[in-house]
Amino acid sequence: MPFDRSLKIAPSILSADFANFGAEIRAIEEQGADWVHVDVMDGHFVPNLTFGPPAVKAFRPHVNTFMDVHLMIAPVDPYIEAYAEAGADMITAHVEAGPHIHRTLQAIKATGKMAGVSLNPGTPLESIAHVLDLVDMVLIMTVNPGFGGQKFIHSGVEKTRRLREMIGDRPIHIQIDGGVTPETAPLVHEAGADVLVAGSAVFKGGSVDKPEVYGANMAAIREACVG
Repeated sequence: MPFDRSLKIAPSILSADFANFGAEIRAIEEQGADWVHVDVMDGHFVPNLTFGPPAVKAFRPHVNTFMDVHLMIAPVDPYIEAYAEAGADMITAHVEAGPHIHRTLQAIKATGKMAGVSLNPGTPLESIAHVLDLVDMVLIMTVNPGFGGQKFIHSGVEKTRRLREMIGDRPIHIQIDGGVTPETAPLVHEAGADVLVAGSAVFKGGSVDKPEVYGANMAAIREACVG
């Protein structure tokens, strides 16, 4: 995938209708989603359970854009290959999920997939300073991971700005996950983020029968950022 810093909206299917994933994925893409974000949770690293590799494999035929798989699991290394084989285009692991983030990123790269690294709200940027040359994306959590619909943590704006300075001219995406709305999106976009994960803000008020609501919600986020 060619690198560019244009704004990308990545709806999280954690907020979709679990009985209609295929239709939901097709609906958000048809309404303008740039990526599809898949939140994987283990009930251990974060307080929720979501999608194993078989579920991600089932999603894959419905995704025509880019499938971004966010692993909120620990240990993460034993599952990287399974999620790669399931069809992820990008695999993101948390720096907090294990003792050797450098090794984890190497393992992701070894599968041929793009590699992301994620930081929880309380984790400093310095923890990834020495692995930036291994990553295609840094994900800044602007909520504590585990549940959708939480309020945006505003310290993430300055964290995003500092990360953008650290990245310099490296071809690294900055993704924001948590509390993204038309009100908060322009704050992080102006600070340097180019990929915005939005779950509740995209899916709220819509349905497979009324996908135009998804489009309107994504358009509102995009309009707030780029006019």
